[in-house]
Amino acid sequence: MNEPQMVHDNKVENELYTVSTVSYVLHLIVAVGAVLPGFQPSVLLLVLAVIIDMVMSKKAQGSWQESHFRYRFRSVILAAIAYALTLPLWFLFVVPGWIAWFIVSLWFLYRIVKGWSALSGRRAIEA
Repeated sequence: MNEPQMVHDNKVENELYTVSTVSYVLHLIVAVGAVLPGFQPSVLLLVLAVIIDMVMSKKAQGSWQESHFRYRFRSVILAAIAYALTLPLWFLFVVPGWIAWFIVSLWFLYRIVKGWSALSGRRAIEA
């Protein structure tokens, strides 16, 4: 697989790095809230992060940071699909529904921590 090229403009690279960091923080707040009972931040934070990512992803094209925008977007989409698929468990059996959503939430938290770790090391992330 071809590695994305580095963005040569330091100002753009720093801007993308800052935006990615803010996005990972917003994702992390929602992910931790999904895992910890009693701490339920609004899903609007996640929507805000996705909108920021969608707007800024065009600037990241061709850079190592492009993979982070794609990774965060895929994480949200896959988590949404997993939550939707396990939703019937809540109506049929509360405990299996809680367990399924807890597992999905842990997976989402893992993806966010893994992605943010790669970003901090200024490395691309495999989706």
